[in-house]
Amino acid sequence: MRNHTGVRILALTSAAALGAALLTACGDDSSSVGADGKTTVSVGISGNIFDLSLRVAEENGYFDKQGIKVKYVTLTASTGTSALESGSVQFLNDSPTNFLTALSKGLPELAVGWNGGGNPLGLVVSDDFAKKHDLTADTPAAQVAKALADSTAGASSANTKAEAGLFLKAHGVDPTKLKWVSLPSPAADKASLTKGEIDWFVTSEPIPLQVQHDGDGVVVADPLKVPQWAYEDAGYGQVVAVKKSYANSNAATVKGFATAVQQATAYIAAHPDDETVLSVARKTMTGASDDVLKSSIQQVEWPKTDDLTDAGWKKTVAFVKSIGAVPDAKVSSDDWTNKYLP
Repeated sequence: MRNHTGVRILALTSAAALGAALLTACGDDSSSVGADGKTTVSVGISGNIFDLSLRVAEENGYFDKQGIKVKYVTLTASTGTSALESGSVQFLNDSPTNFLTALSKGLPELAVGWNGGGNPLGLVVSDDFAKKHDLTADTPAAQVAKALADSTAGASSANTKAEAGLFLKAHGVDPTKLKWVSLPSPAADKASLTKGEIDWFVTSEPIPLQVQHDGDGVVVADPLKVPQWAYEDAGYGQVVAVKKSYANSNAATVKGFATAVQQATAYIAAHPDDETVLSVARKTMTGASDDVLKSSIQQVEWPKTDDLTDAGWKKTVAFVKSIGAVPDAKVSSDDWTNKYLP
């Protein structure tokens, strides 16, 4: 099985409101210990496939064994860093792009493990557009790109827009020549596609595959067809981030959290088709069919160990720069650590 990827799918329509509420809250950068002696922490998630490791850690009792209770807060790419900095969440399941953006702004964040690799992206076109241009799931990448040269695309994040641009440019299509419609979330991408307001969009699974499953579009590009999105080339994935001050003051909690997440990623890596994993995926990404969830899980590189490496960061930084997301992206040994992992 070839595992692949990237960031950000099935965002709940209430995410923006939640994020706004968090940003106005007075976070105290601390977690709380209950009468049962367990520490409750708030964790920022994106509502996408990369959240699966956290959910499995909870379902399998890994957090509980570490004396940790978890409260999830669904955030967007634009609100995650602010929530972490304000103390509204103590942990953030973050994309490398957002993490590197925070570092470029001088924010004191620390990556304590990676919990999923790749860019599990899907480029889905509307049924009408597919019929007009004779596109199917098996259409060669070059033919797909050529058809998109005269189209209206939806974009709900700078990342996915740039990743779509990598695909287009690889086949001689200038992404700046397309008409782009800015949308607030992947869910809005899907709504605009079904309404005929856009011809296509790119986002992380399972939304694209679910659109196809529902008969509203066709997925014409994925990491199998677009090597620029593949984990082997991009070295992209997801990291668990905390504030350095929180890690320094709550070392035992950070170690327990990172340990539980590593146990979960190792479990998924060994049991990708396990009913427990699928059951958790159903609850995490409601509305997606089982076949869509299974395909989405297979597109992620689930690490047996969540250790970060210098070589991995170099590849990630190069990818982030290649999509123009963080032109001055850089990471030092002070910005990540494996000391909280078992």
